[in-house]
Amino acid sequence: MKEPVVTERLAREHGLSAEEFEKIKSILGRTPTYTELGIFSVMWSEHCGYKNSILLIKTLPRAGESLLAEPGKENAGVVDFSDEYAIVFKIESHNHPSAVEPFQGAATGVGGILRDIFAMGARPIACLDSLRFGPLSDEHTRYLFRGVVEGIGFYGNCFGVPTVGGEVYFDEAYGDNPLVNAMAVGLVRKDKLASSVAAGVGNLALYVGAATGRDGIHGATFASEELSEESEKRRPSVQIGDPFMEKLLVEATLEMIEKGLVVSVQDMGAAGLTSSSVEMAAKGELGMELELSLVPQREEGMTPYEIMLSESQERMLFVVEEEKFDEVKEILERWDLHYAVVGRVTDDGKLTVRVNGEIYAAIPVNALVVGGGCPAYKREPVYPKYIDRINDFTPDDFLPTISAEEALVRLISSPNIASKRWVFRQYDHQIMSNTVVLPGGDAAVLRIKETGKGIAVSTDCNGRYSYLDPYTGAAIAVAESARNVVVTGAKPVAITNCLNFGDPYKPDVYYQFSESIRGMADACRALGTPVTGGNVSFYNESATGTVVYPTPVIGMLGILDDIASFLTASFKQEGDVILLLGETLPEIGGSEYLKEIYRAVWGPPPSLDLAKEKAVQDAFLEIATCHLATAAHDVSDGGLAVALVEMGILARENPLGFVLNNSLLDNLSDRERHLFLFSESQSRIVMTCEEEHLPEVKEILSRYDVKSLLLGKVCGDKFDFGRFSIPVSEALNLYYNSIEKILKGEEK
Repeated sequence: MKEPVVTERLAREHGLSAEEFEKIKSILGRTPTYTELGIFSVMWSEHCGYKNSILLIKTLPRAGESLLAEPGKENAGVVDFSDEYAIVFKIESHNHPSAVEPFQGAATGVGGILRDIFAMGARPIACLDSLRFGPLSDEHTRYLFRGVVEGIGFYGNCFGVPTVGGEVYFDEAYGDNPLVNAMAVGLVRKDKLASSVAAGVGNLALYVGAATGRDGIHGATFASEELSEESEKRRPSVQIGDPFMEKLLVEATLEMIEKGLVVSVQDMGAAGLTSSSVEMAAKGELGMELELSLVPQREEGMTPYEIMLSESQERMLFVVEEEKFDEVKEILERWDLHYAVVGRVTDDGKLTVRVNGEIYAAIPVNALVVGGGCPAYKREPVYPKYIDRINDFTPDDFLPTISAEEALVRLISSPNIASKRWVFRQYDHQIMSNTVVLPGGDAAVLRIKETGKGIAVSTDCNGRYSYLDPYTGAAIAVAESARNVVVTGAKPVAITNCLNFGDPYKPDVYYQFSESIRGMADACRALGTPVTGGNVSFYNESATGTVVYPTPVIGMLGILDDIASFLTASFKQEGDVILLLGETLPEIGGSEYLKEIYRAVWGPPPSLDLAKEKAVQDAFLEIATCHLATAAHDVSDGGLAVALVEMGILARENPLGFVLNNSLLDNLSDRERHLFLFSESQSRIVMTCEEEHLPEVKEILSRYDVKSLLLGKVCGDKFDFGRFSIPVSEALNLYYNSIEKILKGEEK
C-alpha cells in the first residue's frame, strides 16, 4: 500500500514545526513514513503531549498521603478512602467536538472519561459536568446548549451512571467556543487496582470493543488548534458514541480484572490505538508490535495511518498473558464483545506497525511520550495590557442606579444564577441509589454503601475572575470548590483539573496559563488538596479573534467519615438563627451584579486570603462534626443576598423565608447596602443552627479566629431584608423558571 511522500510542508499541515520535523528525522535517522508522521503528530500534539504545559504542570503539588497513584502515570487519580476501598476520579474536556456537533461531542466526552475510570478497575459511580456557552439569548447558543445537555444525559442515562452535579455559565467569551468538561468518579477495591503499565515480553496486545472506523481521525490535532476556516476544512468527523456497547465493555473489563486476567489496560482515547499502545509500552520501558490487518474494521480500505489515528469510541487495549487468553476469551464472548489479538509486547523499546507483515512504522516509544522525546517548551509570558485597563475600578467608583430589591430580582433570574433544573432533570441522578444530596446545591453527596462513609464532589471555576486576574481566579476556583464540599460536612482531600485556555503561543495567553498554575498551586498547598491529574485544553478561540476566558476548572473530592451527618444548603425549620462566617468586604469587581445589571466586566476580582480561607473551612468542619449546624451554603455568585434567598428556596417543596436583623442595613448608605448584599467576597459561609447552640458555634469560631455576623432568623413566607422584602413564591418562580422561559422564547 503506497503512502504519500512526507515533506516539511506536510509536517506543518500536521501541526509540527520545522524544528520538530528535523528532530523527528534525527530520532529516526531518516525521513518518517506517512504513518510515522501521523503518529508523531498526534503524540506530540498539545492534546496528548502537553508540550506547552507540562513544565508548568510539574510545579503543582502532586503528592500526598492519601494519593495511591502518581499523578499523570495512570488513567485517573486514585485517593485512599477506607481500609478496603479507594476513589478514582478525573476530569477532561471535549470542547472542539462539542462546538462542531454538540450532541455527539458531549456524549463521547462522557464515554471517554468513564473508560478512564473503569480502566483502573473502578466501577463508575458518578458523573459531573462543567459547561460554558455564549449568551442564552443567542439562537446558536441555545442549539449548542440543548445538544450538549441532551448528549450528556443520553450517554450517562443509557450507560447507567448518575450525573449528580456540575455547573453551567453563559458569557459572550464562550460564544464561538463552548467548553464541555466531563468528570467521572469510581469506586475500587485497593487490591483490584489496575495499571496501564505494559509488562511481560511476549504477552498479547488484545484489542477489545467496537470496530475501528474513520471517525475522529486527527481528533487530537484538531483539539490542538484554534477553530478557524482552515481547521474546519481538516476537521475530523466527530465520533459516534454507543453507551450500550460501553456498558458491555465495563462489565467485561471489571470481571477480567477481578479474576486477575489482566496485566495492564488502557482506554483508546485521544489518538486511539496509537496513544494506548505507545503509552503502555513506554511506561513499562518495553516495546509493542502491532499487526493492523488483525484490527477489527468497519470500513473498507482503511490505511495504516487511518487505523492508528482513528478515535472510534468504546475501545480498549489490554495486555494479557497467553496462557490466560482462553479465560479472557470466554468472558468477552459472554459479553458479546469484539476482540482480536493485534500484537505483542516486545523488549526492543519500539512501536512497530505492520500490515500483512510489511512495516509501516518503527519508532522508539520513548521518543513519543511526555517525559521522553516529546518536546517540552516554556514560553515567555507577557503581562496582558487589558488587565490594567479593566482593573482600574474601585468600590468608590460604584454608584447604584437601581434599588437593591430590583437588583436581587434580576440576579436570581439571571441564567448564571437561576436554577439549572432544566439541565439536571434530563439526567438520571439517582440510579444506583447512592445520591443523598441531589443536583442544585453546592456539591453532590454520595453514600458508599460498602463503608458507611460518603463522598462530596463538585466542579467550580469563575472564568471572569481568571480573566481579570489569572492568579487570583485560579486560587479562588480551588478555594470555592473546597468550600462547596466543606458545607456538606465533607473534608476536601484532592483535586483534578481541566485547564481551558487560548493559544499558548500567544504570550498573553501563556501569561494567563502560567499565573493560573501558580494560583492553583498556592491554593492547593494551603488547603491540603494535591492535584491527582487532569487535562489541558488549549486553542479555545475562534477565527473571529474571540478567546475564551482562562477557565481552570477544578473538580474537588471531599470525604465524609459518617454519611449520616451530611448537610444541605436549604433552611430546615423556623426559628433557626442565621450566621455568616467570614468577612464581607466592599468588593464588587468581577461580580455577577456588575455583569447582570451594568453589562460590565470590571475588576479587580474579590481578594483571597488563603490562611483565612483555611480557618473558615476548618472551623466549619468542626461545627459540622459536632452536629451543631442545620444548614450551610457557600457565598459565591451574586453575593450574600443571593445565597440567603437560595437557602430559602432550594428545598422547593418546603420553602422558608427569613427576617434579617433591622440594624444590618438601616445604617448603611445606598452604595454600602448594595456592596454588603452583592459583594462576592471570598471565604464566607452562611449557616443556620438552633439558637441554643449559638454559644457553642461562636466558641469554635473564636478558637479559629473566624469572624461572624448574626444575620437574623428563619421564619415566614417572605425574604425580609428590613429595607425591602420579596415573597418566597415570587423568588421560587423567578429562580426555577427563568431558563425554561428563555429556551421557550418567552424572555430574551
